Amino acid sequence: MPITRGAGARRRVLDAALEVLGADGLAGFTIQAVARRAGASKATLYRHWPTTGALLVDAMDATFRPFPVPDSGSVTEDVRELLNAFVALLKNTPFPRLMAAFIDAAEREPALGEMHADLTRRRREPLLAVLDRAQRRGELSDRLDLELTTDLLTAPLFYRRFVAHHPIPPALVDDVIGQILGPHRVG
Repeated sequence: MPITRGAGARRRVLDAALEVLGADGLAGFTIQAVARRAGASKATLYRHWPTTGALLVDAMDATFRPFPVPDSGSVTEDVRELLNAFVALLKNTPFPRLMAAFIDAAEREPALGEMHADLTRRRREPLLAVLDRAQRRGELSDRLDLELTTDLLTAPLFYRRFVAHHPIPPALVDDVIGQILGPHRVG
């Protein structure tokens, strides 16, 4: 079936790209495989994505957008909302399998590594914004390193899912928040 122009066609290609990545891994991720799955020509794909890396980054970015920045007035509630959204992403979507393939690709291709770093930076922004806002309103110590705190808050979730291959227990988010933010709360 020929691919039509516009946003629907773009979405079909991006969905097909993630399907190919999920089914065939990085080794099977080619413009030809994605074009076949999307019902498009290779020329069409190359016109919009000059490399498989560019297509992969665009597909991941369009599908797994950064979370909205919550603003409940409580750093604990806002961090909990973001971390629970992340846990749901890890549990209920193909994100973990796709991210593993994407990380593997970024390790092999330096240009893709730079794109991956940019995507990661953008996905960290909501948590950094919540922590910065809490620091500015005096809820957290002004000496708290926000970048390191972001790493510490998310690392246990990544570790359990990607390294240990263990389920994420329901209490883990609150336990992590208490351990990481508790000592830095003001007042």
